[in-house]
Amino acid sequence: MKTELPYILVVDDEPDIRRLVSEILEDEGYQVEMAEDAASARNKKKRRKPQLILLDIWMPDTDGITLLKEWVAEDEALCPVIMMSGHGSVESAVEATRLGAYDFLEKPLSLAKLLLTVERALETSQLQQENAGLKQQLMFDVEPVGKSAVIERTKEQLKRLAQHNAKLLLVGEAGVGKELFARYFHDHMVRREGPFVDVAVGSISPENSSVEFFGKEEDGKIYLGLLEQAHGGTLFLGEIAGMDLETQARLLSALESSSFLRVGGSESVRVDVQVVASTRIALDEEVNSGRFRQDLYFLLNEVALDISSLREHGEDVPGLLSYYVDYFVNIEKLPFRKFSMASQNYLRNYSWPGNVRELRSLVQRLMILGAGEDIELDEVKSALGSIADDPIFNSSIPEFFNLPLKEAREHFEKCYLEYHFEKNGGSVAKLAAAIGMERTHLYRKLHALNIKL
Repeated sequence: MKTELPYILVVDDEPDIRRLVSEILEDEGYQVEMAEDAASARNKKKRRKPQLILLDIWMPDTDGITLLKEWVAEDEALCPVIMMSGHGSVESAVEATRLGAYDFLEKPLSLAKLLLTVERALETSQLQQENAGLKQQLMFDVEPVGKSAVIERTKEQLKRLAQHNAKLLLVGEAGVGKELFARYFHDHMVRREGPFVDVAVGSISPENSSVEFFGKEEDGKIYLGLLEQAHGGTLFLGEIAGMDLETQARLLSALESSSFLRVGGSESVRVDVQVVASTRIALDEEVNSGRFRQDLYFLLNEVALDISSLREHGEDVPGLLSYYVDYFVNIEKLPFRKFSMASQNYLRNYSWPGNVRELRSLVQRLMILGAGEDIELDEVKSALGSIADDPIFNSSIPEFFNLPLKEAREHFEKCYLEYHFEKNGGSVAKLAAAIGMERTHLYRKLHALNIKL
């Protein structure tokens, strides 16, 4: 399903600045609309809800501070607003922040700071939206599905381990649900009321990793890093092998001492976190190759637990199919469909190279594209064939050939990068080397294509 590009509303009475900011954002892949004054901004905001607003303070009809105050009062779910001013003052910045503005940019604008602020504001907005729907989704996500001996044994081990403070390393193939087992572990700990912070390690670029993990202090403001966000709860480091060596060293020091310095800070910050890490590749081999620190490996590997592939407990497949049918009916409001007995029996014996993640994608595809209440065996085989076949080497014309060029290119890039990402063991560094792409650009491309790392 195609992900809609973020929509940004730029409000400024100076035509040159409006055009410049809009062109820069459009070049970065955003959808942009411009408004020259408060009246136009009100109309365009009502017509289409933006994910982000860039708002000038000084305008001919109503000033930006007054407009921000108006929007905050009428819209509890107001998107992030970044204020701009060529006549900035400390008082204006403080007032805008007090009213709820995400940040304040002075003119002339620094393009690098503009893009970084926009990116972070959109990430914050997305996180807030995800948190808003978290309670509804947790009714489906609190416990791994399955009644097989394999799943019951794993859950029992996690419940016992949750009574202790040992660091846990979950080992398993891509798609087996390591994050879900980590959440199950967290839910049975004494600190279950604390936060569960999920970190896709490979999605954090080395350039930003220090700030992301340890936070920063700048101009009197404090940005909380992931370690502080997880204080009193659990920090889940997904696919830990993707972490660069410099961050590994800082993380090791922080975990050993339970303290660290924020970037730009001078006072030590103490934290109390339970760490759970996961990996799909052998960390001991990464240690031997010099890509992963041995001391950090020993620290994280106090207790290692293997998460079985789906083909090792095929008897759980019917239950998983039913679970995800209910999930998509209740969460995404898709029409109800059910798997026939023949299709369930066939899928019990399927090899599931993509594990539970592949099963989830299969159910979603069949519920979106299929017709009729029953999902029969022929439909299942056809759907599995379209998932498993490599479109480049398929004798038939790939489906995305019929899309407009821009959408077809995005589809191909997503398939191409996901293929090489899995082939390189979930390591962004290896992926960058394999496809000949600079890592900073690669991180942005993965984020733009919504590829979960």
